[in-house]
Amino acid sequence: MNADERRFEVLRAIVADYVSTKEPVGSKALVDRHNLGVSSATVRNDMAALEEDGFIVQPHTSAGRVPTDKGYRLFVDRLHDIKPLTSAERRAIHTFLEGALDLDDVMRRSVRLLAQLTHQVAVVQYPTLTRSTVRHVEVVTITPARLMLVLITNTGRVDQRMVDLGDVITDDDVARLRNVLNSTMAEKRLADASAAVAELPEQAPAELRDALVRVCSVLIDSLVEHPEERMVLGGTPNLTANVADFPNSLRQVMEALEEQVVVLKLLAASRDSGTVRVSIGMENEAKEMQTTSVISTGYGSDGMVLGGLGVVGPTRMDYPGTMAAVRAVARYVGEILVGR
Repeated sequence: MNADERRFEVLRAIVADYVSTKEPVGSKALVDRHNLGVSSATVRNDMAALEEDGFIVQPHTSAGRVPTDKGYRLFVDRLHDIKPLTSAERRAIHTFLEGALDLDDVMRRSVRLLAQLTHQVAVVQYPTLTRSTVRHVEVVTITPARLMLVLITNTGRVDQRMVDLGDVITDDDVARLRNVLNSTMAEKRLADASAAVAELPEQAPAELRDALVRVCSVLIDSLVEHPEERMVLGGTPNLTANVADFPNSLRQVMEALEEQVVVLKLLAASRDSGTVRVSIGMENEAKEMQTTSVISTGYGSDGMVLGGLGVVGPTRMDYPGTMAAVRAVARYVGEILVGR
């Protein structure tokens, strides 16, 4: 083992001890707890070199050291493999998520599960509607002059809208409307469905034209909304359990989490790569988040990314375990939503 490799092993040991104990790590503790194969003097020299290079720092007058953002970054970059979850953990995740009743339930269960697995704040973004396809449009008669439209996408999203027709309509014409809408929209991406619906009134029989104008206007409004700007947050109390990790900044972090746009930007950055993304401390663009680490990824299936999910916590966190949990939950959320 050359000097660089040995120093990385020392850094890895410091990260492991600091994450588990929350206390600065000294050379004697490293020698006692880890089989580094070198003397205390060598470990002290390696720690001095790591400190000089900015990978660790002495937080106060104690002899111990803690990792810096740069140290955590090197540690994460040198993780050759993300520690896989056990088969029992994977089965438990799948069973828990598979029991969800609808999309909202999937989102709630996912965020709760991720917070429990990682002991951090979990964030799950609702599926991006613009990447979804129309599964079915139901038309329900409320009164002879009022209809309810129910738009169902392949990701399980259900959007209900009321339409006042201004005139009465027969049950036969409601059935014709339903057939026309489904033959036009089914299996189309929402943007394509919106364009197709816009042309329907011109092609409709005269007796259906007025009703179709009103129905299509409501449907287009539904199709061009942006519900991808919705997210679910869970496990916020986990932050307060680690208050010492946020000297003078916990309130800022909590406020940033409430400002959903900050978190959604972080999730959006992870969705393009398709891999687990780790953003540490000062790497986070938002100033309020620069005492945190964000581990995130996209979820979906067959190359289609529907949304993002991840966790927010202190830079002192179990990176391998957290990355494994984020990846596993994302995989199952994607499978369940696309399979619905």
